[in-house]
Amino acid sequence: MLFLHDVWVNWFEGEENGYNVCHFHEWRKDDSVELLDQVPLIRVNSVLFHYIENDLSELPQRLLSDIFQKAYIRKNHERTQLDYCFVVTDGEGILAVDTIGYTIPIRKSRLIPRQEQLVFEMVKEVEAEDYNFSLEQYAQEKEFHILSVAPDYMRGLTRKERQLKQLLCMALDQLQSTKNSAEVKYWYTEWNPQKYEIIQDMNFEQVWEMLYQETIEGWTSKHAQLCEDLIKGQPFFEKLWDMEHGSKVN
Repeated sequence: MLFLHDVWVNWFEGEENGYNVCHFHEWRKDDSVELLDQVPLIRVNSVLFHYIENDLSELPQRLLSDIFQKAYIRKNHERTQLDYCFVVTDGEGILAVDTIGYTIPIRKSRLIPRQEQLVFEMVKEVEAEDYNFSLEQYAQEKEFHILSVAPDYMRGLTRKERQLKQLLCMALDQLQSTKNSAEVKYWYTEWNPQKYEIIQDMNFEQVWEMLYQETIEGWTSKHAQLCEDLIKGQPFFEKLWDMEHGSKVN
């Protein structure tokens, strides 16, 4: 088995979508970076890699057995053994994973560029372990929805923009639950005043769907303004907004 040593990780916990596991250039000064003293490295096929990267489902049992208690983390000069922690690659993408004792990939991290390069060199001549895994093993292909946006809608956005877009989606989801036609027409008019007349005879679902379809693409200052206005007076959402505006990238 291959091993990496002195691996810096920045854990993103409970993220089912790989786009929320930020690459090194998006790490922030207030992120909690840790040092893995030793961690097993495995190469898998692309189907399994994407499953690990973009899901929070059960890992293959043989994979868990292969890497059991072979990783160590170093904190305050103390070396602590981890049950299920590993670095996985399909030869294109790379991900560090820690299940924190469970059997699903709870914590995920990218690596720093120098260590990514090392991984590619180490696995260049290594065959992928298939672990008898195929997509059919876990029901069907993953479904995306307003609280788990498809990667196409996040592509090209910065970490801050992705986080704010998810906040906007949470606010829109809450708006949908109100079923309040007057309210959704007000917010749609704020977003697209030119269509004020057109929406007057539409029902709640029609207007909400138009608002969602028009805001799900990209991210602009117009999106940010709508998001900020929608969440006013809601402490939890306002805290998430403030966290994004107060964070600094390395």
